[in-house]
Amino acid sequence: MPVESILKYLNDVESAFNKLEDCYVEKYEEEILAPDRVNLRIRARFLKGYMLEWNESVVAVEGKINHLGYRYHFQDKYNNVIFRYDNTPHFPQLGTFPHHKHLPNTVIAVNMPSVFEVLRELKKFFI
Repeated sequence: MPVESILKYLNDVESAFNKLEDCYVEKYEEEILAPDRVNLRIRARFLKGYMLEWNESVVAVEGKINHLGYRYHFQDKYNNVIFRYDNTPHFPQLGTFPHHKHLPNTVIAVNMPSVFEVLRELKKFFI
C-alpha cells in the first residue's frame, strides 16, 4: 500500500539524519498531501557552520518511491555551494537530464543519489 511505502521512506530518511554527528536538525517538515504523496523539507546545521537543505516531493506508486522533485543543497558557513543535487530541468545537454550535480565551478551529469549516498558524501567531506 502507498501509505506503508511513504511511512517506511520517511522513517528511513529520519533515521539517516539522526545518525549524523556534530549537527542538529533545525527544521524537519513532512507535508502529507495524500496517502501516497509527501513533501519533505529538512535543514541540518553542522557545528562547523555548514548547512544541508533537503527538499523533495515523493509519491508511492505500486509500493515504490518516486521522486517528483528533489534538491539536496550543501553549503559552507559563508553560503558557498559545496554541492547541490537536483532535478530542475535546466541542463538538457547532460546525459542524465534532468538529474545533475552543482559543484562550486561546474555542473556535472549524475543520477539521483539516495539519502544514504548524500549523507556518506557529507561525512567524507568532514574527514
